[in-house]
Amino acid sequence: MASILVVDDSQMVRKKLRMALEEKGHTIFEAIDGLDGLSKVEENKGIQLLIADVNMPNMNGVDMCLKIRQDEKNANIKIFILTAESSPEMKAKAKEAKITAWILKPYDIEKLLAAIDKILTR
Repeated sequence: MASILVVDDSQMVRKKLRMALEEKGHTIFEAIDGLDGLSKVEENKGIQLLIADVNMPNMNGVDMCLKIRQDEKNANIKIFILTAESSPEMKAKAKEAKITAWILKPYDIEKLLAAIDKILTR
């Protein structure tokens, strides 16, 4: 199964995703904001999927993804943005960061898990 990093300032969101993803056999790492997310990507070289919120303290999720993409060794990390944010400006920045999927909150956990399975088996 996959190594997945969940980056969200909401402990409840991180816990819900951790439980659902671990039940599917994935290894989960957590980060509380974009700066913490950058550190976790550096510390855990085998991350295959990153799930991030946009609006977080210290560094937003899209800026974190742009920084992650600056390093070629992170080119194969799939990135899902899971957010209530839907501004065209943020979506344009996300496209620049080669975001795999932009999913709006509230989300259906079963549909999210199916999308994750699909993207990880490509």
